[in-house]
Amino acid sequence: MQIVYNTSTLYLEDMPLDVGYASEKVSLKNHKDETFTIGGQNGFTQLIFSTPFINDVLLAQLEEIDTLLGLNALQGITKALVVANGQHELPTLEEWLSGYDHDEAYGDYYGVRLSNKELAKSLFIISKDGAIFYHEILSDLNAPFSIDKALAKIVAANSCYTGKGCHG
Repeated sequence: MQIVYNTSTLYLEDMPLDVGYASEKVSLKNHKDETFTIGGQNGFTQLIFSTPFINDVLLAQLEEIDTLLGLNALQGITKALVVANGQHELPTLEEWLSGYDHDEAYGDYYGVRLSNKELAKSLFIISKDGAIFYHEILSDLNAPFSIDKALAKIVAANSCYTGKGCHG
């Protein structure tokens, strides 16, 4: 996949993990060098954003997501922001996990590592059963996420799995 940033052209090193596939648990490190896990089945809907840079536009979109989740009374959602390495300054976001892909497992498994070793600007929504429910990988790193579309997918992912199986 070709990705544009200003006048540069970058490429994904691998194929992104597609909708319907099982997500993988991966470890990240926060700004205190503490390890935490995202992905896989944890009984919660998970939103995982990755980005090659953190700017005011991205932070405003993450705040907008928080506001919309609150307005729609969506609870039980894990939210994470992932960057490639410790050269990035992680923002402090209330109720968000922010971390570095210290062992490159996230970028490799989810297929969002760019040819310059940064992470693509992406959103993965993982359903409560651990499956990839939706993903958005932006082909222009300056473009915003499609928040309205993402919200509809978050609502669907959060309500589709009851934990009772197909006969419950």
